[in-house]
Amino acid sequence: MGTVTSLDAHAHGTRHAPISPAILYFGSQVSLLSTVDEEGHPNLAPNSSVWWLGQTAMLGVAARSQTGRNLLANGEAVINLPSIAGVDAVDRLALTTGRSPVPDRKAAAGYRHVRDKFAEAGVRPIAAETVAPPRVAEFPVHLEGRVVTIHPMGGTATPAEASLLAVELGITRVHVVESLRMPGHANRIDPGRWRPLMMNFQRFFGLGDETMPSRLASIDEEWYRG
Repeated sequence: MGTVTSLDAHAHGTRHAPISPAILYFGSQVSLLSTVDEEGHPNLAPNSSVWWLGQTAMLGVAARSQTGRNLLANGEAVINLPSIAGVDAVDRLALTTGRSPVPDRKAAAGYRHVRDKFAEAGVRPIAAETVAPPRVAEFPVHLEGRVVTIHPMGGTATPAEASLLAVELGITRVHVVESLRMPGHANRIDPGRWRPLMMNFQRFFGLGDETMPSRLASIDEEWYRG
């Protein structure tokens, strides 16, 4: 048999135990999602359920939240990505909702209605270029996008029946501050300069230093565009 390595948890006397966590946030990127309602009023909401594939973002949102309602009604959003420096702005929107009246379940957990989320977060809205929702001026990365499709989760047949939605958002434009651009490349972000804000089981974290180069880095980034 092969030798035991330091990666073997059992070699260190650690046994795996089955558990049933209420949430599975083992580490995901934090964003503020901006959307607009049917009257054009903007909403801004923290989100840490997002992943990327090609030029598509997959968002997880509550169907009955103001964000979920706005996405169903208008199909547009901006994913505003903060660095770790934006943590206070994100946290100011915790326990707030654009819904009025506040749903009973959220009210019992301490949520309150806020009409002007930008003012509450202490940030400024600026116009997007391809969609109606505004961007967050103070955040270093903005991804504008339109809904491609909305998947009801939990085995329900339609979004109207679902509690949670998986939203496929086709990205239509990306904005970044100049300091994040990789020298010598028009369309690349320098990963050594980008310090995204992360959510880990209801707590904020940043990224540590690079552990080692990935072998994937031998492939030019433009290869993925096609």
